[in-house]
Amino acid sequence: MRATQSKVGGMAISLTVNGKKRQVEGDPAKPLLWVLREDLDLVGTKFGCGAGLCGACTVHVDGQAVRSCQTLLGDVKGAAVTTIEGAAATDVGKRIAASWIAQDVPQCGYCQAGQIMSATALLSQTPKPTDEDIDAAMMGNLCRCSTYVRIRAAIKAAAA
Repeated sequence: MRATQSKVGGMAISLTVNGKKRQVEGDPAKPLLWVLREDLDLVGTKFGCGAGLCGACTVHVDGQAVRSCQTLLGDVKGAAVTTIEGAAATDVGKRIAASWIAQDVPQCGYCQAGQIMSATALLSQTPKPTDEDIDAAMMGNLCRCSTYVRIRAAIKAAAA
């Protein structure tokens, strides 16, 4: 934890982040996004809209893709949280990353962490997704560069 972290009105909350047990002292109403970025220095998770609409802040909580800007620290007590940094170490994460590059998905790159987190959650739960599965899993992950066709192709290639 950083020395700048506020302990006023906080409590100790234990969770597992990227496979490591962590204890965070803080306000249980603080969004998980800011706990990850400010308190745990895991800056791969991006702030986009702050309203859970764009998907840039997507992480996994107990294997499910969630919007960390709308998930409170108190809601993840005892949970397993995986960020883009942790997903990169998994087999599915490695396949997605390689496929993302091979399909030339990234342009500006800002949404990519959230896109990859949604894609890895999908492939972890549905190893051979249909187009409909991909569309449903990726709904709400916005890409201002409109690389949606390449994103679908990258997910299909990673699943192959």
